[in-house]
Amino acid sequence: MSSPTPDALLGPSDVRELAAALGVRPTKQRGQNFVIDANTVRRIVRTADVRPDDVVVEVGPGLGSLTLALLEVADRVTAVEIDDVLAAALPATIAARMPARADRFALVHSDAMHVAELPGPAPTALVANLPYNVAVPVLLHMLEMFPTIERTLVMVQAEVADRLAAGPGSKVYGVPSVKANWYAEVKRAGAIGRNVFWPAPNVDSGLVSLVRRTEPIRTTATRAEVFAVVDAAFAQRRKTLRAALAGWAGSAAAAEAALVAAGVSPQARGEALTVEEFAAIAENRADADADAVDTAQHAQHTEESRPS
Repeated sequence: MSSPTPDALLGPSDVRELAAALGVRPTKQRGQNFVIDANTVRRIVRTADVRPDDVVVEVGPGLGSLTLALLEVADRVTAVEIDDVLAAALPATIAARMPARADRFALVHSDAMHVAELPGPAPTALVANLPYNVAVPVLLHMLEMFPTIERTLVMVQAEVADRLAAGPGSKVYGVPSVKANWYAEVKRAGAIGRNVFWPAPNVDSGLVSLVRRTEPIRTTATRAEVFAVVDAAFAQRRKTLRAALAGWAGSAAAAEAALVAAGVSPQARGEALTVEEFAAIAENRADADADAVDTAQHAQHTEESRPS
């Protein structure tokens, strides 16, 4: 592997000059805050445990600060960029600053939420600075679409990082926590100061590490079925699961039957459950439906057999 030149990464003046040349003004709508510190992007690459044989997918590369740091280490980098101007400019930035690695870079000009395939070898790692307003859906979409991604490191708003890494019983444990844990072991991996961005955001940022489960969660329920239970449980998180899952199960009685069959207290709340317990509830919904039908049919038969 050719060694990149020492000044290959983007510094504060490089980022501002590049943005000015492109007529780019960071927009709040897309949550654009460009990293201007070379030490920070190298730290992200180290924390992500990027290896020389990795095929890394990066979402939202922007002007290329993190992209260049990834190319220093990884075998290949594929960047997914939605912005027309940034997508058009990035290949030229890579070619100018890291020419020896330019053939190892690929660009996908698309909304990450619509990406279902990537060019070249299958990705083994996902590393990204994600805008807070789309961070969770983009992360979950990429983990679903690309099961070959073993290691993920995302930089997100600190609150989002806390939610993703939260465990059962935590006040911030919720839908993102459970769904991320369906795919991976999740943990906080550090904090990022505001002064490494341009423009400096009004919120703190955090790093989240996700290492994909070597063995998927054992369940006969599908991912969609499990996620439906999770969504229902947290849509009314203050209610007991018997009440919160009534709509999902068809009735409070059917919800209770599924919960009892799964070994979960009907009086529990969603914030106390592990992803495995949500999977168990999803598994038992079909049985609960069948029991409810049997009960209804039995009641109808009894009513019909009564003398008039």
